[in-house]
Amino acid sequence: MTRKIPSTGEELPAIGLGTWQVFDAGNDAAARAPLREVIAGFAKAGGKLIDSSPMYGSAESVAGDLVAELGLREKLFVATKVWTRGREDGIQQMETSFRRLKVKQMDLMQIHNLLDVAIHTKTINDMKAKGRVRYTGITHYTASAYTDVEKWLKAEKYDFLQINYSLAERDSEKRLLNICKEQNIAVIANRPFAEGAMFKRVRGKPLPTWAGEIGVASWAQYFLKWIAGHPALTCVIPGTGKPEHVADNVAAGFGALPDEAMRRRMAEYFDSL
Repeated sequence: MTRKIPSTGEELPAIGLGTWQVFDAGNDAAARAPLREVIAGFAKAGGKLIDSSPMYGSAESVAGDLVAELGLREKLFVATKVWTRGREDGIQQMETSFRRLKVKQMDLMQIHNLLDVAIHTKTINDMKAKGRVRYTGITHYTASAYTDVEKWLKAEKYDFLQINYSLAERDSEKRLLNICKEQNIAVIANRPFAEGAMFKRVRGKPLPTWAGEIGVASWAQYFLKWIAGHPALTCVIPGTGKPEHVADNVAAGFGALPDEAMRRRMAEYFDSL
């Protein structure tokens, strides 16, 4: 199941892979082994977008090494961020990300949490013009920043917005998702499981039988399909370091997506738990 990036029409699979926390494995071979399986399984199942950040410890280096070892660079869509102050520091950090992720051209460079966004916007636009970056974007993860996010979406032209969106955190659908739809901006949903809090809420509780109508076989798929069913969404990026979980997550990108009525039903059921 793919979605088109509005600015170009390029298609991306609806389920991606986040690297926050889980890919911060350093040089520990034992810790890296399951992550290698995660990336291999993700790509084999048709996954494409892998998202990282210099904020995530060693995640960029770990992901870059494993993708190179597996020979998957050409099959994947590699996204990262700039997260520092100042033009020169920003350029230096982005160059480091290119090296760590072992890419000559970054598929997506995002400004992490709007940090020094005015300065970095000029830099990433320049990189895009020179062909070093294919797409540009901004990110955030908390509703308290939405006013600023909206301001920048309207002030500049970005290809992507990465924002928190899930059954537990729905505020971005009030304005931001509609703005992205209107302005042809792709949307990546982060925090799809609200850092795992949603699983605690449903632990020991059965899936509703009607969830099978859209091919939902697990709570993870329930949560991911609900997000991907929003018409503004391009890709959802659950993070995991477990091969069995990545297989379950990617399975949400197959079969049917919920329509508006089904999404309402899914939300009401979740709210009742």
